[in-house]
Amino acid sequence: MLLHHYRIDRNGLVTWANLIIATGHNNLAMNRGVLQAAKHFVRGEKIEEGALNRVEAVIRCYDPCLSCSTHAVGQMPLQLELVGPDGTVLDRVVRD
Repeated sequence: MLLHHYRIDRNGLVTWANLIIATGHNNLAMNRGVLQAAKHFVRGEKIEEGALNRVEAVIRCYDPCLSCSTHAVGQMPLQLELVGPDGTVLDRVVRD
């Protein structure tokens, strides 16, 4: 969803604008979707095969602008990191 609110003056110039873009509007839903994917694809200290594709699918459902429609499915650059409670990176998967 993309919401726009504008105020213009007598000359047609924008004097105020408020934009609510998909990234902000759908952030909670995207985070919950990524959490659900993580619960399925993280085992112990390892990110299992298929996690990148599932996270990409979640992002595309809620925010086509963030994933950019010019990237073909399965080709979006993406990085996932599994971080321990002390901040140590336990596992990392990357697609450039």
